Amino acid sequence: VELSKLKSMPTFMALTRQALPNLPNSSIENVEKGAYAVIECDSPELILIGTGSEVSLCWDAAKKMGGKVRVVSMPSWELFRKQPASYKDSILKKGVPTMSVEAAVTMGWGEWAHAFVGINVFGASAPGNTCMDKFG
Repeated sequence: VELSKLKSMPTFMALTRQALPNLPNSSIENVEKGAYAVIECDSPELILIGTGSEVSLCWDAAKKMGGKVRVVSMPSWELFRKQPASYKDSILKKGVPTMSVEAAVTMGWGEWAHAFVGINVFGASAPGNTCMDKFG
């Protein structure tokens, strides 16, 4: 919050009522890049991109799928856009299918992902498992 007073840019605080794990590589420095690998994989066959609580869903899915899946946390598209092409290419490798996972919307993810998991219905709010049961 203090940093937002020094720079002219949107600021937000993300809170959740879900019990979420602390995931590897989560740090202020990585968040400032806009996106970073939570599960690293040198030659991924798939990249799952999550934001917020969905990153842990991607983590769980990657563990079940085996070793060729990279999981990326992307808390800020705007900050990620500002990174050098070499960094962006190292996170989202060209030629590797990418899938975004965001419970809220799929709108806008086409810039980063080839496929999307999300809903496009306004006003759905409930405990996480309730929404998952309703929408799949």
